[in-house]
Amino acid sequence: MLARVVRRLGGVVRPIVVVAAPGQDVPPLPAEVAIVRDAREGRGPLQGLAAGLAALRGQAEAAFVSSCDVPFLRPALVERLIELAGRHHVCVPRVEGRFHPLAAVYRQEVGAAVEELLASDRLRPAFLFERVPTRIVEAGELAEVDPELLSFRNLNTPEDYQLALRLAWSEAEGH
Repeated sequence: MLARVVRRLGGVVRPIVVVAAPGQDVPPLPAEVAIVRDAREGRGPLQGLAAGLAALRGQAEAAFVSSCDVPFLRPALVERLIELAGRHHVCVPRVEGRFHPLAAVYRQEVGAAVEELLASDRLRPAFLFERVPTRIVEAGELAEVDPELLSFRNLNTPEDYQLALRLAWSEAEGH
């Protein structure tokens, strides 16, 4: 699934950086995709965000952050979030009352706040949203580019995977 997400993102953002845990296996990816490792294992999305932003320093003002298990991520959704971010330091979707920090845009300016949160073991992304200028994007603002909000459907169980296969088949068939 990681290769699929990388392909989908490759059409709308560059460069692409994949952040993995120390020692984690990563499948073969295109040569232009950089692979970096979390400085410390098991510290969640903020640790990955710190590693990714550090790798992009001097190459990009902002990064779209995605998990690797979102097979229906819509490139148009990524473009929309980048557009809505403006000069905010974070642009994060909120769907059904839940933030999606692994489908959000982060500017390089959040780096210091991320490091401070990591140092104080405040690992929840919501702590970052409270500290920096954050644009919260409600589901209705994304309906035009992802009406069924499939970009937020991640796969955590074998049943999720089977459903994704059925959806992919339906999508390929034009149903």
